[in-house]
Amino acid sequence: MNQVSVVFRRELRSYFATPLAYVFIVIFLVLAGVFTFQVGGFFERGQADLSAFFRWHPWLYLVLIPAISMRVWAEERNSGSIELLMTLPVTLWQAVLGKFLAAWVFAGIALLLTFPIWITVNYLGSPDNGAILAAYLGSWLMAGGFLAIGTCLSAATRNQVIAFITAVLVCFVFLLAGFPFVLDFVRGILPQAIVEAIASLSFFTHFDAISKGVIDLRDLIYFAALIGFWLTATTLVLDMKKAD
Repeated sequence: MNQVSVVFRRELRSYFATPLAYVFIVIFLVLAGVFTFQVGGFFERGQADLSAFFRWHPWLYLVLIPAISMRVWAEERNSGSIELLMTLPVTLWQAVLGKFLAAWVFAGIALLLTFPIWITVNYLGSPDNGAILAAYLGSWLMAGGFLAIGTCLSAATRNQVIAFITAVLVCFVFLLAGFPFVLDFVRGILPQAIVEAIASLSFFTHFDAISKGVIDLRDLIYFAALIGFWLTATTLVLDMKKAD
C-alpha cells in the first residue's frame, strides 16, 4: 500500500497546485448554498433537517464530479506524463487506486466544507444529527461512484472534453434508472425482476435510502461493488491503451 500512498500524495498535491481546485470548491459551495436556501426553500419549509441540501447532490455531482474525473487520466495520456508514471515502481492497479483515492478525498474535502450549513440547521433547531451524518456518508459514497465511472472514461480518451461529456451521459443513465417515471415506463414492457434490477443499479435509489438516515448493508455493498467494477475497468482500459 506504500506505492498507492505515493501516488495518492502526488495526485492530491497536484489538485491544490493550481487555482482550478479552489475554483471548483467555491463553485460547489456556492451552488450547494443556492440549491439549499433558494431553490430548496430551506427557511420556508420550517423543518430542522438538511433534506433540502442533500436532495440536490446527485444533480450537482452529475456535472461537477466529471469535471474532476476528466483530467485524471486524459491529461496524463495527452501530455505523455503517463509514461513517466508507469516508470515508477507501482503496478497499474496501484496507480489507478492512488489517483482515484486522491480525487475522492478532494471531493470529500469540498463536501466537508459545507459544514456551515450543518451548523445553521443546528442553530435553528434540533435536527437528527445521526441521519445527517449518514446522509453525508451516502453523499461521499455517491461521489465515489461518479468518480469511478468518470475515471474509467477519462482513461479511454486523451480529450478531456470528451471524457467529461461521456462521463455526464453515463452517470445520468445510472442516476435516471431509479426515478419513478422511468420505472413506471419499463414496468409496462419488462418483467418485474428486470425492473427491480434496473432500479438497483441507480445512484438515486441507494443514496435516497442512506440520505434518510437508513444505512443498509446492501447500499454500502452497491457503492463498493460499483467503485470496484469501474476501477477494474479503468485498469483494463489503460492496459489496452499502453500501445497508443
